[in-house]
This record gives sequence, C-alpha cells and structure tokens, in this order.
Amino acid sequence: MTRCIGCILHIVTQLINMENASIVKEFILVGLSRNQGVQKICFVMFLFFYMIIVAGNLLIVITVISSQRLNSPMYFFLSYLSFVDICYSSITAPKMIADFLVENKTISFVGCIAQLFGVHFFGCTEIFILTVMAYDRYTAICRPLHYTTLMTRRVCSQMVIGSWVGGFMHSMVQTLLTSCLPFCGPNKIDHYFCDVHPLLQLACTNTYAVGIIVVANSGMIALSCFFILVVSYIVILVSLKSQTSEGQRKALSTCGSHITVVILFFGPCTFTYIRPSSNLSEDKSVAVFYTVITPMLNPLIYTLRNEEVKSAMKKLWSRKVESEKGEV
Repeated sequence: MTRCIGCILHIVTQLINMENASIVKEFILVGLSRNQGVQKICFVMFLFFYMIIVAGNLLIVITVISSQRLNSPMYFFLSYLSFVDICYSSITAPKMIADFLVENKTISFVGCIAQLFGVHFFGCTEIFILTVMAYDRYTAICRPLHYTTLMTRRVCSQMVIGSWVGGFMHSMVQTLLTSCLPFCGPNKIDHYFCDVHPLLQLACTNTYAVGIIVVANSGMIALSCFFILVVSYIVILVSLKSQTSEGQRKALSTCGSHITVVILFFGPCTFTYIRPSSNLSEDKSVAVFYTVITPMLNPLIYTLRNEEVKSAMKKLWSRKVESEKGEV
C-alpha cells in the first residue's frame, strides 16, 4: 500500500514538472457544440443521463451487496461493472455538463492529464471485467460440473484485481507517452474531454511513433479481449444444442444481456482507438456512446431481462418501505 501511494505521488510530481516544462498551462475544450441553444438542451439532457447512470448503477451495487440470493460470480462481477461505470462516467460527464453553462471551457494541464488517465484506466478495466464475465458464462454453461471449483470467490476476486491492474498498466502507458510530449502552440482540444488523439494533434513535435504505440496498445487490448469474447460465445452457442429448452432459454437470457453490452461498448471503442484519428468531430460524437450511453443502458439491460435481479430489487424496496413505516 505504501509503495502504491509513493508511486502515485511520484507520478503527480512528474506531471507537475512536465507542466512547468510546457508552455501550454491549460487547454480549451471545444465541447460537443458551439451553439448556445444546443448547449442548453444538452445540459438538461446529459444531466438527466448522468443522474440515471449514478442511480441505476448504484442501485445494482446495493442490491447485489444486500441480497443473499445474488451471491453467484455473475452478480459479483456485475456489481463491479456497475461501480466501474459510475467512475468511468464521472471522469467526463460532470465536466462536460458544467461546460455547457460556461463560455470559456478550460482545463489545466494536470487536470487534462488526470482526466486522460481516468478515462483509460476505468475504460480498460471495464473491458477486462466484460471479458471475465464472458469467461464466467462459458464456465457456467459449458463446464457446469466444475463451475463451483473453478469460480471460487478467491478466483473471482483475483480476476477483478487483475482487471484493475490491467487497466492501470494500460492507462499508465497512454498517459506517460502523451504527457511527455511538448505542448507549445495551439491549446484548443476539439473534444469534450482530454483524450490521446486530440492531444497528439496539439503536440509541437512529430507524434507518428507515439501514435503508433498508442494505437497498438489500445488495439492489442481491444482486439484480444474481443477475440476471447467471440470465441467464448461461439463455444457457448454450440454447447446449448445439447441442453434442454429451459436451459437454453435461461442461458440465452443472461448471455444476451452481456452480448448487448459488449456490442454497445466495444463497437464505439474499437472505432475510436484501433485506428489513427483523422476526424475528431466524428470521434467525440462516437465517444458519447461509450462514456455516457452504454453506462446508462447497462442497468436497464441487466435488470429488465433478469428476474432474480428484479426480485431482489423489489425485496430491497419492500424492506425500505417497511423500515420507514416502523420509524413512523
């Protein structure tokens, strides 16, 4: 723990030194739109979206923690996915919402690099957790007799920790490569948050090599995890042929929710990060899907088709109502 704190303090010190060495002390975020009328509409809309994200995902976390029936690995991973979604959206959404009300949308150098780190840290962690959830479904459906021995709470915890560590390592590479670049010219970022591609375009040096490394780093993780997900679900679909119709229905219900989330998250991420960016206006529109829309839809996708989660939420609500009546 002491080493981790020391490492974080060292990184912060390095960022401050980089800021002092760079001519640019702050960046200006262009945002989603420059039209004042559109910005006011966006403020109301995205504030509503963010409230749904926090409330919906927090409800899932509380429900899984408080319910004794939702103690399987699937719900253990789901609670962490919901927690990551809250953190992931909170890195970009509050700043974006606040910026809709101001004309001068500035962010400090250190704040920009910190936001870049947070976006890639939580985004990559979510990719790994989605991959782990696919493995969990594969084990439950294709190896049911070994499921309880393979997916123990200790193993599940190690997988979650591994997801966090993987996200941290990926984010450190992206952040250090970007923050080491000199910024001495224009400081307008054509985006609503600080990301790798927009910052590479502002650097006053040749960023071709850095761009290749950044794309390779993101692409390797996204494509390898997506490959694992595709293979897992192909094997699952093939194995369902030998199961009863009831077993098929239940398996498809849980897997269908996960596949939907994977498509909604991986599609936009793949479009943005595994290719050199050429159109930032296009990128920031696509970014809305994986930073706001997908985290907002995840609670709905996982609860509307899951009777166990809905039942647990009803019991949680009933207990709350009964406790309030008892206090009165």
